Amino acid sequence: MKSWTETDSTTFNAIADVAVPRRVEMRRALVTAVPFAPDDSFRIVELGAGDGRLAADLLHRFPHATVTALDGSESMRAEASARLASFQDRARVAPADIASLDWWDALFGVDLVISSLALHHLNDARKQYVYKAVADRTSSRAVLLVADLVEPMDVHVRARAADEWDAAARAQADAAGQPDLYDRFVAERWNHFRFPDAADQPSALFHHLVWLRHAGFAAVDCVWLFAGHAVFGGYKSRG
Repeated sequence: MKSWTETDSTTFNAIADVAVPRRVEMRRALVTAVPFAPDDSFRIVELGAGDGRLAADLLHRFPHATVTALDGSESMRAEASARLASFQDRARVAPADIASLDWWDALFGVDLVISSLALHHLNDARKQYVYKAVADRTSSRAVLLVADLVEPMDVHVRARAADEWDAAARAQADAAGQPDLYDRFVAERWNHFRFPDAADQPSALFHHLVWLRHAGFAAVDCVWLFAGHAVFGGYKSRG
């Protein structure tokens, strides 16, 4: 498997607002899928925290929550640390390679595990190991929420996802007044459905939901889907 590099982090940061289809909408769907009340106290672990935007959104929405933000990229961790500094002891940023086992102890007693655009770098078996590790170690009310690239199961659906991704990238670049970012999105061959990359190993949404259920989550669901990107997860309690 090709490893994510600091060059990849730099490229992603430069084009993310264009390259991730409906990025703000997707992140909002992820945050609003959290089933806790705004005044609840709970612990969060974020896998592949990147520059800390999602962690910041969660800490703003849930002022009594704490976040441990894990990422394998030194530059991403530096950005996350700067973004989350104002939250003081409510936020901790730490190194972790999600393909390894060295972060699993951080899951014990956690109430929310959340991840955005990270798990598709793992193969099918490793994704299942992660889901089982989360289910076994977290609290009885825990939730696992994921926003990620998913693999269409039909060639026509895949083609549609590719078209939607390109159209969303162009629309976001135009809305930002930066059409050159769309050109870079194309030049970087970021649309996985047109240019498969060995670093990306997305799985079918159906498979994710089955794996979550088998891992021990009582309820599994998808709350958002567009251009081959989905927000989905598992709930240990049916509520």
